[in-house]
Amino acid sequence: MTDTPLPPEVFALRIHPDRPLVVVDVDEVLGLFMRGFEAFVGGHGLEMRIDRFALFQNIYRPGDDTHLDIRHGKRLFDAFFECDPQQMDVAPGAAESLARLAQEATVVILTNAPAYSRPARARWLIDNGLPYPLVIGAGPKGKPVAALAARTRRATAFVDDLLPNLDSVEKEAPGVHRFQSVADERLRPYAPSAPERHPRFDTWPDLAEAIARTLRLNSR
Repeated sequence: MTDTPLPPEVFALRIHPDRPLVVVDVDEVLGLFMRGFEAFVGGHGLEMRIDRFALFQNIYRPGDDTHLDIRHGKRLFDAFFECDPQQMDVAPGAAESLARLAQEATVVILTNAPAYSRPARARWLIDNGLPYPLVIGAGPKGKPVAALAARTRRATAFVDDLLPNLDSVEKEAPGVHRFQSVADERLRPYAPSAPERHPRFDTWPDLAEAIARTLRLNSR
């Protein structure tokens, strides 16, 4: 099996070699994706029941005891992005917290999403006060983060909600400081975590303080 190619933006972005780097995920970190997707599937006569840390397995037809077929869920997922999901709310405190970090650090957004969603994702970021460079990838995030971190002589922090992505970064770029954050309060009790390896802060004020402290920034 061949490795997924690195997104070309990894090499094209302007990253200052003498500034710390903060790499941040979008869904359930910067944005309340599950709530936006929930509203979308509701428009299709379906409902979301948050009883596990999953996406498609939480979608049900009203009255059913078995979740929606995963293939059907994936089609809805694709349709959600095709419909320009601007209704997704930004996570509380995310814009203000990243703005403070960006005073001293380079901020890059790294999200796994369909390639065709780039214009909508970029517009959503700008509209919500998050005007940072966007990298859209697929698969484990370790190698893209390693490539980005290699472009600065300063420390790098990475934030994601998914344990597999955090583990991937630990494997490919062990020197990167990893943080877990889960924006939707309903998902937090179900999210697999390993706080001894990836410190977890589910609110942006606490997360930004931890990042600033770890990267030794003054903007706290």
